[in-house]
Amino acid sequence: MTTMMTNGCKGQTQAPSVRPATQANRFYTGDARELSEEVDSLLALHRNDAKYDHVAALIVPHAGYYFSGNVAASAYMAIDAKKQYKRIFLLGPSHHEWLDGASVNTEAEWYATPLGNVKVDHETAIKLTTNGTDAVFSYRPEAHDREHCLEVQLPFLQRFFTQEVPPIVSIVISTNDYDKLKRMAEALKPYFTDENLFVISSDFSHYPTYEDACEVDAKTGKAIETGDVEAFIATINANARSGMRNLHTSACGEFAIITLMLMLDSQYEVKHLMYQNSGDIDNHDHSRVVGYHSFAILRKDNASFILTDADKKALKEIALQSIKDSLDGKPIAQPTLTSDLSPLTSKCGAFVSLHKHGHLRGCIGHFGEDYPLHEIVAEMARAAAFEDPRFIPVTRDELADLDIEISVLTPMRRIQSLDEFELHRHGIYIKKGYRSGTFLPQVADEVNWTKEEFVGHCSQDKAGLGWDGWREAELYVYEAIVF
Repeated sequence: MTTMMTNGCKGQTQAPSVRPATQANRFYTGDARELSEEVDSLLALHRNDAKYDHVAALIVPHAGYYFSGNVAASAYMAIDAKKQYKRIFLLGPSHHEWLDGASVNTEAEWYATPLGNVKVDHETAIKLTTNGTDAVFSYRPEAHDREHCLEVQLPFLQRFFTQEVPPIVSIVISTNDYDKLKRMAEALKPYFTDENLFVISSDFSHYPTYEDACEVDAKTGKAIETGDVEAFIATINANARSGMRNLHTSACGEFAIITLMLMLDSQYEVKHLMYQNSGDIDNHDHSRVVGYHSFAILRKDNASFILTDADKKALKEIALQSIKDSLDGKPIAQPTLTSDLSPLTSKCGAFVSLHKHGHLRGCIGHFGEDYPLHEIVAEMARAAAFEDPRFIPVTRDELADLDIEISVLTPMRRIQSLDEFELHRHGIYIKKGYRSGTFLPQVADEVNWTKEEFVGHCSQDKAGLGWDGWREAELYVYEAIVF
């Protein structure tokens, strides 16, 4: 039902702005009953598919339902039906207008489909376009008027979220300026949390032969699965240079996909769900096809990272051996690992602390998730023993008296409020510009501070931002497996 609003003048009302269903009877039927039945039947094809907790984003095709509806349904049905989202961000390409930027629809308060209206998160849309001098989004009506890539997602959302569709934020992206895409990702990253869902709308290969589409789409899909934006861009460029006949593009939503991938880190896993192309539909013409992928981007559960007692023992031996090798003038030895799947090969941060007779003798750590854990532990043990500027280097005579404590860090997670920070469980990492500082979770066990004092001391003593500097900084939390 469409509500009415007063405009401030007695006796006068103003209808909310509704973006009409411009693609009904084009990409999907305009008959409400037929549309409900069609979408429900497509979703039902995937009722037994795996469901995933912590779905952060989907990559979904946007062709006519006859061609890509099955693949699109596979994405939506990957979401646990019990999951509730606060809002849904819809990102897709512009098929009609070159923007050299991105447009957020700040005019519409609702989006119409034959199934009813979907509410827009108007406040968030406005906020994205009015973010001071750093605003990277604007509103360009022509980008939304005829665009189909976001509208075709709405009936799926309406039938999947049967009670009420979370309010949407509609964003059309059309620029190959990498710096602008990075700024868009940075502006959206605060919203890339467990409470929101991002839906990226993209088809893949456009108009090669069936065989060529299968080949090029496989390469593009593998690049997306890596989560590495540079690998994706390199693959898109290689596809363009491949010489494949009639290959117009290998991903029409590449700029929206890049924006998403720029927000990913080791906290996320990309899961490929399904692939088809138009040639798979009723033996459709194989000389000129369009490819369709679906992906789910999953936010990892940190509890899934487990170190066994044997793993912990091996890491302590690696740390001690690194110190011994340094005293002997040898390079760090590479451990013998039984499997490439060993947790010791996982890329995560770690701190190594040395104690002698209960007193700190050195502590150095690394936050980056760019090297295998066994390498980080070996390097940090050596640094803690010989490079901590607070202490003289460790000597050979001290080895027998050293206790080694290792803190393996789970991936960092951006938070927007101290309400998300749990004292004793989380470490805090504060960053603003070139200044940063951290307290490990176990620091809370050594002091009698409140949550606010813990963060205030980290901001003042570690990051050099002052007691209240954290309020204007980026805040991240992480957990530590300490042994």
